[in-house]
Amino acid sequence: MKEISIVRENRVAFKNHVDDCIGTGRMGLALQSEYMDQLKLVQDEIGFSHIRGHGLFADDMAIYHEYENENGETCVEYNFTYLDLVMDKYLELGLKPFIELGFMPYKLASGTQTVFYWKGNTTPPKDYDMWCDLVKATLSHLMDRYGADEVVTWPVEVWNEPNLPGFWEKADMQEYFKLFKYSFYAVKEVDARFRVGGPAICGVDDENWIRSFMTFCREEKIPVDFVTRHHYTTELPDDVGHYGYQQLSNPEDGFKNLQSTRDIVDSFEEFADMEIHITEFNTSYIPNNPLHDTNLNAAFIAHQLSRLGDMNESYSYWTFGDIFEERGVPFTPFHGGFGLVANGGIPKPTFWSFKFFKDLIGACVFRNDDVIVTLDDNGIYHGVAWNPAIPGRDAELDLLLHLPMGMNGSEVCVTKKIVDEETCNPLKIWHALGEPSSLTEKQKDLLKSSARPYIEAERIVTSVENVSVSLKLRKNGLVYFEVEQITPQEDRGYSYERVIRGE
Repeated sequence: MKEISIVRENRVAFKNHVDDCIGTGRMGLALQSEYMDQLKLVQDEIGFSHIRGHGLFADDMAIYHEYENENGETCVEYNFTYLDLVMDKYLELGLKPFIELGFMPYKLASGTQTVFYWKGNTTPPKDYDMWCDLVKATLSHLMDRYGADEVVTWPVEVWNEPNLPGFWEKADMQEYFKLFKYSFYAVKEVDARFRVGGPAICGVDDENWIRSFMTFCREEKIPVDFVTRHHYTTELPDDVGHYGYQQLSNPEDGFKNLQSTRDIVDSFEEFADMEIHITEFNTSYIPNNPLHDTNLNAAFIAHQLSRLGDMNESYSYWTFGDIFEERGVPFTPFHGGFGLVANGGIPKPTFWSFKFFKDLIGACVFRNDDVIVTLDDNGIYHGVAWNPAIPGRDAELDLLLHLPMGMNGSEVCVTKKIVDEETCNPLKIWHALGEPSSLTEKQKDLLKSSARPYIEAERIVTSVENVSVSLKLRKNGLVYFEVEQITPQEDRGYSYERVIRGE
């Protein structure tokens, strides 16, 4: 058992940006009802501030059009019908877009290379001035519809993972820098208050890309507003049928990689301390890894959430739900999708990692690689503990926390919400049901019931100024707890002790 004595006056650095941004698949999916049902569930239970995804300019959003007039001249027109429908819903749910400029409309593209099942074009524009006109027209429309003062608060990111040849033709760094420069000044021309960043790279050759990007901005005197990158923590996949199986990498290696980005940015005097936003992160980077549906994923991500704020202004989980089609429409409700919510509106265990960290309010008084504890202004302790089954950790984790509560004889309520393979594991129930690909309403209800934390509560009369709270975490366990002093309010004549004795 690990014993931890909490010092009430302690203040530990902890930047909790768990609710700043959440990821989504391409924007056109937002026109589906199940997509919005899942997003509403996430917002009702967790509540994120921003949403970021692909496909703003993809052809299914139908914004960019060209036609030939009576004189044989090519003319451009814009259609914002679907954009309005999507943005209206995001804002209705309390979400600001974290705008990603991409991918390329087919008629504006210089080539035919595409990515994903939905064929997002990943080539440069055939004409950079026409690209800039598209960017400016879209932002101007949004400002007209929702108000300039609101829309300029939406961050703008240029493209997605240009360091991968599948996402940017030939991973051409200089061509991406050209796109960034044109896009940056196009956005600023609409309104200088917009904040624009990049290069939205993933972990391939990332140090070179970040350093080269900062050098480019210095040499071109581009006053970039923030830096973006992605963060995934698995090895290469073993593909079997519809699935890709991957081993988790050492989390410390991932944190070191993130720190290298922080160090590179800070090495440029004019960009030191600039915000870094992780605009995608998860364990696996593929949408068909069964790991995403597991309690292991939840416990591992909890550890990530405890530290990602050390180096980054925000970190956007990829994604909120499983209406997602990068590799096609999934065959089953549990298929290793990125989402916090499985199709059918079933929260996965990782859903609760985010809910629990959202509930960590107040000042941090303790943090290590097993548990984090905060103390709010009302004297209530909040905490999250986790135990992912990774090398170097025991199968079970026993913690004993000693928390100062005040005077002897006071009464304290300890509440625990437990998510582990025995208490909150819809994947296990789905397997027991025979892994049905099409769920009945009865099966959906059962899976939803199995997907909520197990709750324990205990009332303690303190004999010393501290109260001791025991946390027993099974393999891949996750626990949220609160400890607060209470004032009993028993009704006259009521005896709980007699009730439970059956007298």
